[in-house]
Amino acid sequence: MADHVVPKAKYLTNKELLKAIHASKNTFCSYTKPEYGFYDCIVTDIGEINEDTINDAKQSRATRLSRAAHEKAQLEAGKKIPAIEFEVDYHSISENELVFRIMTFDHIPLQPDRKKTVKTVADARAKVNFPPFQHWKFNENKELVCVGKSHWDGDVDTGHFSITKGKMSNLLGKMLMKLADRYSSRSNVRGYTYIDEMRGQAILQLSQVALQFDESKSSNPFSFYTQCCTNAFLRVINIEKRNREIRDDILESAGLNPSHTRMNSDTYGERANDGYTWVDVD
Repeated sequence: MADHVVPKAKYLTNKELLKAIHASKNTFCSYTKPEYGFYDCIVTDIGEINEDTINDAKQSRATRLSRAAHEKAQLEAGKKIPAIEFEVDYHSISENELVFRIMTFDHIPLQPDRKKTVKTVADARAKVNFPPFQHWKFNENKELVCVGKSHWDGDVDTGHFSITKGKMSNLLGKMLMKLADRYSSRSNVRGYTYIDEMRGQAILQLSQVALQFDESKSSNPFSFYTQCCTNAFLRVINIEKRNREIRDDILESAGLNPSHTRMNSDTYGERANDGYTWVDVD
C-alpha cells in the first residue's frame, strides 16, 4: 500500500518561518511582475553580481524549482514520490531568469535630522520596519534593471515610498504566538505565577521585530525569535524582582514579615558564614 501524505501545519521550522516572513515583506513591496517577488541570490551591492554569484543564483533557483515541483506532485498524487524525479539542472537556467536582491537604502527618503548622531546609512534615512532592498534582473540586452522595491507603493519607476502599504500575515502571527507559547512551557520559566504576563510581553516583542529579520545575514529566524522571547521573559522577571524588593523593604520598615524569598535569602546569607557551603538550587 502506498504511503499517503498527510499535510501538517508546521509553525516552528525555519523553512516555514522564512516563507511567512517573505510573504509578509512582499506586501510592503512593488514589482513589475508578481514572479519577480522571489529572489535567487542576495548581495549588498550591484557590483557583487559576477560569475560566482550568478552560478550561486542558478543553483538556488534550481533547488527552489525542484522542491516546489516535488511538493506539488506529492500533494496532487496523495503519496510519496522520489524527489530525484523533479531535479532541475542549474546549467539549464539562463541569466535572464535570475532575480537578485540588493540590500540598499537608495530608494528610502533622506531624513538626516531623525537622529542627532548619524553613525550608519540607516540613521540618515526614513525609519523602516525591516532592512530595505531592491530586486534586479538581466533584460534581453544583458543589462541589469530594477524590477522591484521594498517599502514602495505604485509603479516601480513612478511610485512613492510607503511603510503603511502592507502588514504582517495572519500565518506569521500564529507562528509567533505558537513560539511564545512553546517557550513559556520551558521548565525554567513555567513555574512563575506571572507567566501570562511574560508570554504577553514576548508576543508583543515578537510582533514589533518580526520583519526585522535579515535574510542576507542568516537563514535561521527561529534562533532570532527565540532570543527575542528570552529577552522579553527576562525583562518581566527583572521588573517583578525589582518590585518585590521594593515591597519587601516597605514591609520590613513597617515591622512586618517580608516575602518568603527575602526570608530565605537572609537565612542562606546568615548560614553562609557558619562554615558550610550552601548551593543555590534555583
